[in-house]
Amino acid sequence: MSDVGSEEFDEERSSLGEYEGDRNEAGERHGQGKAVLPNGDTYQGAYENGKRSGQGTYKFKNGARYTGEWYMNLKHGEGTFYYPDGSKYEGMWVDDQRQGLGVYTYPNGDTYDGEWLHHQRHGQGAYTYHDTGSQYVGTWIMGKMESAGELIYLNHRYQGNFINNNPSGPGKYVFDIGCEQHGEYLQIEQVKGDAEEEEPAMTTILKWKPKAITALSVWTTERDSGHTAVEE
Repeated sequence: MSDVGSEEFDEERSSLGEYEGDRNEAGERHGQGKAVLPNGDTYQGAYENGKRSGQGTYKFKNGARYTGEWYMNLKHGEGTFYYPDGSKYEGMWVDDQRQGLGVYTYPNGDTYDGEWLHHQRHGQGAYTYHDTGSQYVGTWIMGKMESAGELIYLNHRYQGNFINNNPSGPGKYVFDIGCEQHGEYLQIEQVKGDAEEEEPAMTTILKWKPKAITALSVWTTERDSGHTAVEE
């Protein structure tokens, strides 16, 4: 995900550039107007006392574009940002950052639909992989899959806890044929490369340890009830 092109030029810091539109008694941009900034960017929309405030569209010379709500020159409220790499974010903004509920469509077709904080996936959300159709639904912490979640595949799903984007600890595989396999994921660290090096690189390998196969049971996520539980 890229934020290249998301930093606007502050026209209030420079006397250069062009502006056509309404002004208040103090001569500040106020009401509807269009500005061509010294760096080639353009803004068309609402102003309040010299600042971009209200609905407006900001176009960057590199092809990026934001259309939505503004407050005090910052993206704030609901809006859509089209990034130079072809990705797109539609949702809420707070002080120029993705924050609140929003949908991000990535250049490869993947999508994330859920909560954001300081530009990061944070809270409850669903990430869908375009190529395979598989999906992760669950908790995110600063951009990573953490805590309770569910990986959904074509004919089965995995339910359990995640640490640093990987399943960890007790969980279960639920199969469409009407059964489920309980077990736990172990994260095993192994030396990568030459073990005689002063600081050998370590890599983490996931190992599934099956325990029992049972009939289907009920899975409750944090989103549903505020806690995670498996009812046997």
